[in-house]
Amino acid sequence: MLVNMNSMLREAVKTKRIVAAFNVFGYEDAKAVIDAATECNAPVILMTNRDAVEYMDVKYYAKLYGEMARDAQVPVCIHLDHAKDFNLIVKAMMVGYTSVMYDGSQLPIKENIKNTKEIVKIAKTLGISVEGEIGSVAYSDKQDIKSIYTEPEEAEYFAKETGVDALAVAIGTVHRMQKQEANIQYDRLEKIINLINTPIVIHGSTGVKDEDLIKLRGYNVGKVNIGTALRMAFFKSLKQEMELYPEVFDRTKLFKKPMEEVKKVAMDKMKLLGW
Repeated sequence: MLVNMNSMLREAVKTKRIVAAFNVFGYEDAKAVIDAATECNAPVILMTNRDAVEYMDVKYYAKLYGEMARDAQVPVCIHLDHAKDFNLIVKAMMVGYTSVMYDGSQLPIKENIKNTKEIVKIAKTLGISVEGEIGSVAYSDKQDIKSIYTEPEEAEYFAKETGVDALAVAIGTVHRMQKQEANIQYDRLEKIINLINTPIVIHGSTGVKDEDLIKLRGYNVGKVNIGTALRMAFFKSLKQEMELYPEVFDRTKLFKKPMEEVKKVAMDKMKLLGW
């Protein structure tokens, strides 16, 4: 069923579980993720990131993921991730996305709040959930996105001023880490959750250790974002398939094994998150 992320995140926090949000790039990984969620009887979030938006228009993703979500036996939210462009966010809401993230993390806090509030105002009238970000999670392969740890008092101020449904914070993770080497600042996270009731979002969760994914379930984290782990599983398997069967040129045959591997990774993450 197609839903926004509000009820799924709050229910997850209440039951000390976390909803997995996966970056997907088309039918193959979206199906694998929904199949994994169905087997785990878990809600799931399909995310469209900036790379995906540059590759294909959001209206096509919305049609595809929306129909897949409606047919699913579990709650599925389709979410625009890390969007900075106001027009893109509004377009995503108009074409069928049920959740959006406005990323003003590189802006001064007052400007971030002002822009986020505008998005929230529109989204509320449409029943669409909004994620904001205070602090900034850097990228392992980009130098233009600076790392800024979230200050608890700023998180409190931001959450109260904007009324976002979920708040992404920077507590030690890095986007696109290929190894689980992130050092979570639990003292910082604890200070944040003592000040706000908004479900917390952790970006860059491919780099989070298994034991930390389990531990985070007790810290009001409603959503973790995972992308790199799925991409690595898909393309490692695809490369193996192409080496094993060099004569095969039908991609639907070559994609079967990678889809199975993506499903396995997704299920493993969901189980660690309490499903």
